[in-house]
Amino acid sequence: MSMPRSRRASASRKFVAGLLAAAALALLPALALAKKSDRQQPMNVEHADSFDGTYAPNSTVKLHGHVVISQGTMKITGDLATVHFDADQNVDHVQVTGAPAHIQELDDSGNLMTGDAARLDYDNINGIAVLTGNAVVKQQGRGEAHGDKLTYNTQTSEMTGSSSGDNAVHMTFLPKTKQGQQASPAPAHSAPAGGK
Repeated sequence: MSMPRSRRASASRKFVAGLLAAAALALLPALALAKKSDRQQPMNVEHADSFDGTYAPNSTVKLHGHVVISQGTMKITGDLATVHFDADQNVDHVQVTGAPAHIQELDDSGNLMTGDAARLDYDNINGIAVLTGNAVVKQQGRGEAHGDKLTYNTQTSEMTGSSSGDNAVHMTFLPKTKQGQQASPAPAHSAPAGGK
């Protein structure tokens, strides 16, 4: 017993679409993941001009002036940082402002990710960095993104971005290099006319 022609065509299209989707997934490069060991490292305040607050369950500590915070290969810098602790006194999240606030981290392949913005909200539990205000994220060997707001998952390298008004999200994707070739540096970013 044979299928009607329309059902055969529909089943054939679904099969081809499934094959194309599988082929596309196979061609995706491995994601550059942040060093898995970073989350298991202590978070250190390496520098601050002053601080106030209490290290207690569900509390905050404010760090003022030339703040440098590190955790494994991750480093956060800014002018003012507020560290939030959860009920178990673990670092839950950190909010940083600066000119700019900055985050950087190596992935397990040794590639550097950097992010700069007027404000940085870093979720230490989930490894999510939200950069707001003239945000820039650069991934060594992969490219860069610019926008009013960029959300970067340090564990998966997934990123989302948005801009408002006359500004637009700008991205640069670097080509994959073949063995023995050097990657071309990303071109310097220039704002479009009327942009920042």
